[in-house]
Formats: sequence, structure tokens, C-alpha cells
Amino acid sequence: MSAINNDWLDPLSEEFSKEYYKKLFLSIKDEYSKYPVYPKSEDIFNAFHLTPLSKVKVVIIGQDPYHEPGQAHGLSFSVKPGIDIPPSLVNIYKELQEDVGTYIPDNGYLVKWAEEGVLLLNTILTVRAHTAMSHSNLGWQEFTNSAIKILNNQDRPIVYMLWGKPAQSKASMLNNPKHLILKAPHPSPLSAYRGFFGCKHFSQANDFLVKNGLEPIDWQIENIK
Repeated sequence: MSAINNDWLDPLSEEFSKEYYKKLFLSIKDEYSKYPVYPKSEDIFNAFHLTPLSKVKVVIIGQDPYHEPGQAHGLSFSVKPGIDIPPSLVNIYKELQEDVGTYIPDNGYLVKWAEEGVLLLNTILTVRAHTAMSHSNLGWQEFTNSAIKILNNQDRPIVYMLWGKPAQSKASMLNNPKHLILKAPHPSPLSAYRGFFGCKHFSQANDFLVKNGLEPIDWQIENIK
């Protein structure tokens, strides 16, 4: 695992010395030595690397990484260039188009969002190939819960987009009156029509940011081809 070395390091540093994290580190090391595991080990903390704590404006919480080859690279909902856009992200793009008028791009590479201040955080940061939620019992949630609590303590406007019940379960940790919590069903094909479509979270987020004197997010992911 490549070390976190930006402004996330100080508030997260005490986690690295806790017993659960020591066990987590050894378990992950063992998994990578025995099985195909995603994302690549150097990409595990990409959400933190690409979106420094001081730059976070929006938080989108996912569950665990995509588990097929070449997809996951450490950002929730994002896939590498050249990989088919997953169904949930297809629906996110549809809602974006309806909500803020973006065109639907030819890729699912969301690094631009991360660099704009959108923390694309999975609650579980690794997965064994072809086996969703296979690392759900290793201790990642304790680590990512700590990150969410750190965000909750930030004395500035932040928007949380909580899609689906697992993400919404984090709302109990969020009580900062300066923050905006948006909830909707998950964008997966199984639930998007139950209220994700039409939720207008992207325009609501930008309206909130502008109202609080911050630059809005440029949600347009550009075509690569």
C-alpha cells in the first residue's frame, strides 16, 4: 500500500498504530500474495491521494471496489479508461445530464471529479477478484469510518451524497450543521428508478457550494476519444 502523504496523514495517523489496522494490513498483504486483488496495491488510497482533506467539497460514498479485471483504481464508481462504463455509473451520467446538462462521456474515469474536490470513497478499499464484498470483514470500515468522522469535524461547507442504504448508514456520524446531507436510492439498475433519477443531487450540491462562497464542481467528464 502506498502511504498517504498529504494533509490526510496527520488526522489519520493514529489509525495506523491501532490493533485493528495492524491486523488489516497483514490480512491485505496476505490476500495480495495469494489471490488477484483489486485495485492494484499502489491505488488503494487513491481517493485520499487525489483529494486532499483541505480540498474536499463533496463526498460520494461507495461500498467496495469493482471486482473484475482492469476496473478498480481506488475511486468509488470510477473505472480506468478503456473499460466499459458500469451500469451504476451509466445511471449517474443519465441523472447528471438531466440535472445539469452535461453530455454523457465515452468513459468512466472520474479522476477529474477527485481533483475538483469530490472524495470518491468506498467504505471497503479492496476486493478479491470476481467476489464482491469479499474483504468486508477485514476491518476497512473502521478505517473509512474514521475518515468520515474527520470530514464531519471540518469547519467548512461539505456535501455528502449518500446513495443506497449502506451509504446512508453513515449519516449517523454526520452532525455538522455546516454540512449538507443528500440521500437517494442507489444508482444501480435495480433501484435507480425508485428515486435516484430526479434526485438532482448534483445541482443541489453546486447550489450549496455557491451559496457558501465556494466554486461549484464542474461535473462534466470529457470524452477521451
